[in-house]
Amino acid sequence: KLPKLRLISQRSVYPHIDIDACTRLGVIVSSNMHVDTPSYAAAELTWGLILAAVRQIPQQASAMKAGNWQIGVGHTLRGKTLGIYGYGRIGAVVAGYGKAFGMNVLVWARPRSLERARADGYAVAPSKEAFFEACDVLSLHMRLLDATRGIVTAGDLARMKPTALLVNTSRAPLIEHGALVSALRAGRPGMAAVDVYEKEPLRDVNDPLLRLDNVVCTPHIGYVTRDEYEIQFTDIFDQILAY
Repeated sequence: KLPKLRLISQRSVYPHIDIDACTRLGVIVSSNMHVDTPSYAAAELTWGLILAAVRQIPQQASAMKAGNWQIGVGHTLRGKTLGIYGYGRIGAVVAGYGKAFGMNVLVWARPRSLERARADGYAVAPSKEAFFEACDVLSLHMRLLDATRGIVTAGDLARMKPTALLVNTSRAPLIEHGALVSALRAGRPGMAAVDVYEKEPLRDVNDPLLRLDNVVCTPHIGYVTRDEYEIQFTDIFDQILAY
């Protein structure tokens, strides 16, 4: 429907673009894949959500504004097990944060990614089942593809500790539809911190995730920093100028 379209300039992976249609219509798709530069903004938000959830920072701050003092007891990260599911660029950075905080880092991923994790000095879980059972904090770091859609099942979540935290700053459909809310209500895992949702923007204040006291939610801001936008738009305009 865009007869004058000649170029689509963007950054990173592009599963949302119909490449065959672009090729057929003579439209160039240009995308800097920034192979050696992860989104540090997304990795930092992931760590911020972990700290916010385990120390109940949003809940404590809200309670204090309401005149209450110390509403609960949080958890210490040092000595606990941080699970990294999907050892790509962002997952590797988050693993480094966990190591700096004195956590035991455990990885589960594709065989090739597991080799990289071992080379970087991290422990690898013997199985997916053992991975979900062992983690005190489990963070998802995978692209959403046909092969990864629903890769985290209700059964996986049921294996988690009642004190464990699940973090998702990647894509919501990595988790089986409806499984996270059901698992949280059942008490395994005991907490969640999410930045991504099946329907975005999420403006329904009655959405179950927003109503649960054991969930910290942010509105898909993993990449939303001035620094990240500067990098993204520089790449995009450089491609336009090159064209």
